Amino acid sequence: MQYRKLGNTGFEISALGFGAMRLPEYEKDGKWYMEEEKCLAALHRAFDLGVNYVDTAWVYSHKNSQLIVGKALKGYRDKVKVSTKLPTWQVKKEDDFWFFLEEQLKALDVDYIDFYHLHSLNKKHFEERVLKFDLLEKMEKAKQQGLIKHKSFSFHDRPEIMEKIIDTGAFETVLCQYNLLDRDNEQAIEYAVGKGLGVITMGPVAGGRLAVTSDVLRNFVGNVSGTPEIALRFVLANKNISCALSGMESVEMVEENVRVASRNDELSGEEWKRVSDTLEETKKMSDLYCTGCDYCQPCPKDIKISQLFLLYNYHKVYGITEYAKSEFAKLGGGDEWGGDPRECINCGACMSKCPQFIQIPDKIKQAISELSQ
Repeated sequence: MQYRKLGNTGFEISALGFGAMRLPEYEKDGKWYMEEEKCLAALHRAFDLGVNYVDTAWVYSHKNSQLIVGKALKGYRDKVKVSTKLPTWQVKKEDDFWFFLEEQLKALDVDYIDFYHLHSLNKKHFEERVLKFDLLEKMEKAKQQGLIKHKSFSFHDRPEIMEKIIDTGAFETVLCQYNLLDRDNEQAIEYAVGKGLGVITMGPVAGGRLAVTSDVLRNFVGNVSGTPEIALRFVLANKNISCALSGMESVEMVEENVRVASRNDELSGEEWKRVSDTLEETKKMSDLYCTGCDYCQPCPKDIKISQLFLLYNYHKVYGITEYAKSEFAKLGGGDEWGGDPRECINCGACMSKCPQFIQIPDKIKQAISELSQ
């Protein structure tokens, strides 16, 4: 296992962290339970193989994740750092911070939490929860009392918002999205490191999008077992990243990810740049270079045009066809899935607003034709 410096925390963190969000669970009579034997086997195997950071949260696994992580820490507490998260959006009164922290200490059955995150920060949560309820001051007080060791935040917003939150000087680490398909936070990650923060990333396989076969991506670098390996190696080759969290569900998944994170033949700077540049050029050379700006919205039929085109490019550009087709089948389901692309009336309203001058109705038909097969 590789170990890396985590900002200015003084901690050497394993390059692979255990994300306890996808542990096996089951439902019975309307209530959810963890598959305890499988969960503990996966967690303990990771700890035994050198993973020294486990990440959970109040809301994970129907609020059962912290309980199983607490059980897994028995006998390993001196070897493994535990991270959990305050559900920031649920803070609605002054005492909520202390309520959640106390309940989380109980659930984990620990005297202190090593890395305590303000969960899912964005501009809205920062202004309407963090600032309104003085959460930064409360975190500092909790640290002074020894209830938490390090102040952290997880992030879901635009990179410039991340930099503004970093500039408060309140945090020691940040957890953010970063993978082959989503590199928006790359400069903000570099900025965080320059300010002394440790950076941990989530979603190395892009929420499952890179867990499927793709000869296009696999051929970027030789000597890899498949797309998930190139995805994880790409993330770990970024020297500004201390640790990549992986939501591991089984002993087998743990062993495979540890194997990748333990390789001594990291992508060289030249290889990483080649993959990076190739990704950008491949995307630009696609016949559907949609930037996802959503200037084409609203659509009279509520078709999520940029979402459809993103799926089309996953298939056409990156060879992630299996995933693209399965997600395409969900379009038209209302809410986040919007209207059915097949109901496009060819009105042209979207085309007149597209800064890329894409022939949108024609491309919608093309995407439907290829993704519905």
